Amino acid sequence: MANILCVDDEPAALLVLRETLERAGHRVTCVHNVEAAFTVLSRGGVDLIISDYRMPGSTGLEFLARLGREGFDIPLVMTTGYASIEHAVAAIKAGAVDYVTKPVRPAQLELVVEQALEFVRLRRENAALREEVSQLRNERKVLGESPALKRVLDTVATVAPTRATVLLQGESGTGKELIARTIHQLSDRSDGPFISVNCAAMPETLVESLLFGHEKGAFTGALKQVKGAFERANRGTLLLDEISEMRLDLQAKLLRVLQEQEFERVGGTAPIRVDVRIVATTNRELATEVREGRFREDLFYRLTVVPIRIPPLRERLEDIPVLVQAFAARTAREIGKPFEGVAPETIELLQRSTWPGNVRELAHAVERAVILSTDPVLRPQAFAGQPFGLAAGASGAAAVDAGAFAPSGRGDTDPPGDEPLVRLRSLNIAEAERLLIEEALRVTNQNRTRAAELLGISVRTLRNKLNRPDAAAADD
Repeated sequence: MANILCVDDEPAALLVLRETLERAGHRVTCVHNVEAAFTVLSRGGVDLIISDYRMPGSTGLEFLARLGREGFDIPLVMTTGYASIEHAVAAIKAGAVDYVTKPVRPAQLELVVEQALEFVRLRRENAALREEVSQLRNERKVLGESPALKRVLDTVATVAPTRATVLLQGESGTGKELIARTIHQLSDRSDGPFISVNCAAMPETLVESLLFGHEKGAFTGALKQVKGAFERANRGTLLLDEISEMRLDLQAKLLRVLQEQEFERVGGTAPIRVDVRIVATTNRELATEVREGRFREDLFYRLTVVPIRIPPLRERLEDIPVLVQAFAARTAREIGKPFEGVAPETIELLQRSTWPGNVRELAHAVERAVILSTDPVLRPQAFAGQPFGLAAGASGAAAVDAGAFAPSGRGDTDPPGDEPLVRLRSLNIAEAERLLIEEALRVTNQNRTRAAELLGISVRTLRNKLNRPDAAAADD
């Protein structure tokens, strides 16, 4: 059912329109001129307009033009008793979605209206999808205005349109994958695929198959032909994440593919040519890996056509305000909480941290704070007990953010009430890890997926840590 506005100076024509459309289940409003039509439109709720081509005082084409000028984005079907191809072309060019000749036949009118309303539905659906894509792109946008980040983005903008291989070097959590996606989006390959492969997480026995694919029957369990990452990334970008973790024997095969843009599937004999742009990332110093024999020198030079160092968060603390605002707004939107902003003292608190986990750690800290906070304004109390920016205290105990929380007992700056607080009795990493896991499970009501997200690790990693013998002993 739709709300349809019919505009025609002929009462008989309006009667046919009303009877036909109401019989089809629609709500119909009929007026005799354009001025009356705009009175109805000003009240809102109109889904479709059916207007005559010729009317006293204003033509259908003039009506269409005025609709555009006054901001009414409502589809219009034109009717006329002066059937001609010229009128049809003029109406469609002016913006009408369809054209019906008089005398109007009910069956034809119902079909045209049905198609026009489907057009409305699809347009609204596309608008919603564009909004979702826009939000997704904004969430994946590199945020910050610091000089350190600007230098990186200037280099990215320069190199993105080229075919050059890029090596992104930086600590874990600095946003290397986000920079890689930005390179892809700014390139002439942006309409092509972006394929990411984590070299550190690939099963050792399947690495070659994951990269190059395999033929049916190539090995036990190969029940069908499968395309590898290189083939799927054809005419796009392939991200080789943590490239320093790749085995030496596979490094030689990778070098050949980079040089020749050609490979064979596992179990195959026919060469496959691809057009792939390579972006690699590493959190290690590859030059050191080469000197110590863990990485091929020739592959190193092939990958470092354009090396880009991604600065850690401690070198771009001035970006924390915009990052915190974005992370907090996103989390609040996802969980349906009201959010009115970030208190200045919260920013001051977060800028005093060293953030060893970089932007990823900041994102998880803000997410947890928003989840636990009952205040629409994000205040320092929401971060009570969060183990970010660990630094050694004077007594050898670990203090969470200097001046914010004490390592033992309750100081003047400790948060009031029963806010969660992780107290580390030593700098022993295993002990700290156990306490953090326990706290993450507590605040998420033993939800391992959410706990893993807060800890910045995968569910599989969390499960492995919980299943370790020492973890079981600690529980006992």
